Amino acid sequence: MIRFVVRRLLQMCVVVLVLSMLVFAWLRSLPGGPVSAILGERQTPERRAALEAALGLDQPLPVQYLKFLERALQGNFGVSTKVLPGEDALQVFLDRLPATIELSFVAMVLAIALGIPLGYLAARRRGSVIDNGAVIFSLVGIAVPVFFTAFLLKYFFAVEWNLLPVSGRQSTGLDATRITGMFVLDGILTREWDAAWDAIKHLILPAVALATIPFAVIFRITRAAVLDVLDEDYVRTAEAKGLTTRVIRARHVLRNAMLPVVTTIGLQIGGLLAGAVLTETVFSFRGVGDALATAFRDKDYPVLQVLILAAAVIYVLVNLLVDIAYAVIDPRIRTR
Repeated sequence: MIRFVVRRLLQMCVVVLVLSMLVFAWLRSLPGGPVSAILGERQTPERRAALEAALGLDQPLPVQYLKFLERALQGNFGVSTKVLPGEDALQVFLDRLPATIELSFVAMVLAIALGIPLGYLAARRRGSVIDNGAVIFSLVGIAVPVFFTAFLLKYFFAVEWNLLPVSGRQSTGLDATRITGMFVLDGILTREWDAAWDAIKHLILPAVALATIPFAVIFRITRAAVLDVLDEDYVRTAEAKGLTTRVIRARHVLRNAMLPVVTTIGLQIGGLLAGAVLTETVFSFRGVGDALATAFRDKDYPVLQVLILAAAVIYVLVNLLVDIAYAVIDPRIRTR
């Protein structure tokens, strides 16, 4: 098991290194580059040349990359120019990360809590009204873009029916203690129940919107996996031996069906940031996704660097955990 984890860690390092090269090359190929983004309308040939020399952009690209890599390993990605002008780019990411973790966690819990049971139930009752209805609902979840779902939820539940807040993470003027940056958790830890409840109400709509696609994917994979397992010989053998339905479901059906589901969950967790960009923008939910959208729009290159690389590291780490979970469920994976 240790060799398996070490091998995956080495692969992860290679992936992050290659991605750092791609990010470095991409940012320097954009029109204007970081110099134009920093100087804006104030740029002149003299100022541009001076700033390029100060940033080391007049040196050969391999030298620039090695210096970029050295600074990145030290956590130095530069200073934000637009998202939070003057703030350290890494600190911008760290300040925004708790909001995205909170949103993604709730969205994933909703997707798993609904997707796996409904997928199993639909497979057990194949061809029934429940099965057909759940399949149609999951197709809608995959087909409808996240931002459109977010706008619909916002319009009906916040604007028309006034049941939930329109935007933000917490009501303005609410005096709440900050510990972790996750407002719901902070309210629970400090026993400020009004602050926790207010944060939950602000979290519901963006979490539901963000959960739609992961739910649909997890549901369909669970349904397909359970259907495949139900047709296996060992399930029929277990039934012929007289094992109870509960034992067959837990030991033979669910455990074997969970292998592709675990992989799917890991991929969906890693991909939540893409949906968070749109969801956080619609609901003004100040997380990593909102910062990434602002950085793209306003050409804040230092923030773009740290957000893209951090997102890649998180994605790779999640997939490493998925590989480990996969190896625990199916020991045969460790030898591959």
